Amino acid sequence: MQNKDIRWKQRFQNFEKSVGHLKDALDITEPDIIQRAGLIQFFEMSFELAWNTLKDMLNEQGFTDIKSPRDTIKKAFEIELIEDGHTWLQALENRNLTSHTYDEETAAEVVQLIRTQYYPLLEKLQNTLNLIP
Repeated sequence: MQNKDIRWKQRFQNFEKSVGHLKDALDITEPDIIQRAGLIQFFEMSFELAWNTLKDMLNEQGFTDIKSPRDTIKKAFEIELIEDGHTWLQALENRNLTSHTYDEETAAEVVQLIRTQYYPLLEKLQNTLNLIP
């Protein structure tokens, strides 16, 4: 089976594109309300693809009992695919918060967390997964 046929590798390609779009959004130094909403949306999309990519990879490795984002993050941390499990879980909470409510103050806080903590997590995961044949 070729790598492109492996489910997690297919999803990983979409993850990489999404992270690229998130990086482009983060390059906007003072985003207006529309740009900020787009930045948050790219984060939500990137995070969703991140945990689903990890879940698919873990399933391929035989961890078939993993169903939720929280389970996926915990197992990925346990087997050292990701570092800083606490920040990953915090990102999950904020992803859930932003996808169900929109409040200017919350949005500004989440954008700052995306810039300083969550984007670096996603970028590190991208670099780690790129090393896997």
